[in-house]
Amino acid sequence: MKLRPKITLIDHFEKLTDPRVERTKDHKLIDIIVIALCAMICGADSFVAMETYGNSKYEWLKQFLELENGIPSHDTFARVFARIDPDEFEQYFRDWVSSITELMPGDVVNIDGKTVKHSVNKVEGKKAIHLVNAWASEQRLVLAQQKVHERTKEITAIPHLIKVLELNGCLVTIDAMGTQTDIAELLHSKGADYCLALKGNQRGLFQEVKEVFDNAQQTEWIGIEHSFHRTVEKRTARAEVSSAYRTEQERLWSH
Repeated sequence: MKLRPKITLIDHFEKLTDPRVERTKDHKLIDIIVIALCAMICGADSFVAMETYGNSKYEWLKQFLELENGIPSHDTFARVFARIDPDEFEQYFRDWVSSITELMPGDVVNIDGKTVKHSVNKVEGKKAIHLVNAWASEQRLVLAQQKVHERTKEITAIPHLIKVLELNGCLVTIDAMGTQTDIAELLHSKGADYCLALKGNQRGLFQEVKEVFDNAQQTEWIGIEHSFHRTVEKRTARAEVSSAYRTEQERLWSH
């Protein structure tokens, strides 16, 4: 008998640890979690908005949730999310995203940093929340996120993010912050190709790459196995031309 793959929110979150005391449970934990996630997918950005969403979609939600005592209040959403284990929740969420996302060989995954809007709290002395995201271009989906701790930088969060992703056959792009030997080796161990930005502040590597392509272009790439791609984007006032060369031996890109 072939087992049904776990693809629904209920399948993935039904084992999430419930932090509440038994006598205080007016709503099943899975009902609260599913409503909250569905609401957020639809644009809800507060606990009040989650309650509003639940009430507006009650008949639909009732088709697969028990909702014995109706839709939870915004206070209930707030209390539950303040107490659940964030690491456990994150793991179940990543598993669910992985189950509904099928990355194909050649798919592009972009890793970059984002600052969460309105996350600064000057009263409590909290800085803005900074995240590193893995964005699947073809799927138009955030595969995973990793919070950057206040006393560290993106470079420390990127490896943690890469380790939880299935990247075999994908092309991973990262800006100059991620152009590090350890990150390149980690991506290679995951079976991924990579395109890392290179700036002049990495003088030694930058000069080596520049010399490779300068020499190749001077000899018109004779004897050097390579590929070439050019795109032209016409904008209102100008045309933007982007050219890329790739050498098979050095695995380097030039834009």
